[in-house]
Amino acid sequence: QVQLVESGGGLVQPGGSLRLSCAASSSLLSFVIMAWYRQAPGKERELVAKITSGGTPNYPDSVKGRFTISRDRPKNTVYLQMNNLKFEDTAVYYCNAMTSAVSSYWGQGTQVTVSS
Repeated sequence: QVQLVESGGGLVQPGGSLRLSCAASSSLLSFVIMAWYRQAPGKERELVAKITSGGTPNYPDSVKGRFTISRDRPKNTVYLQMNNLKFEDTAVYYCNAMTSAVSSYWGQGTQVTVSS
C-alpha cells in the first residue's frame, strides 16, 4: 500500500510563500503522474499542479506563474513551491499519485491559510 505524507502547510500573509512536501513510501518511478490538489471549505477538490513521469508540469490558470511543482526522485518526494499567495489559495492541499494501472493514492492533506 502506497503512503503519501504531506508537510509544509501553515499560516502565511498575502504575498508570502510556502513550500509543501509530499513524501512517498515507494519510488516515484512507480507513478505516471504526481499531483497536488486543494479543497477549500464548501468547494470541490481542484487540481493545482501535476507532473508526469517524463517531467512535464501542468498548472491551471489560477496558479500559473505562482506555483511550481518539482520532484526529488532519490528522496521519493514531490514539492509544491507556492509564491505570491492570495486569500483564495486558502485550502487543504492534498498530494496525489497515479500509477499506470490507474490506481490513485492520496495523502492526508495539509492546511494552508493565507491571512493578514
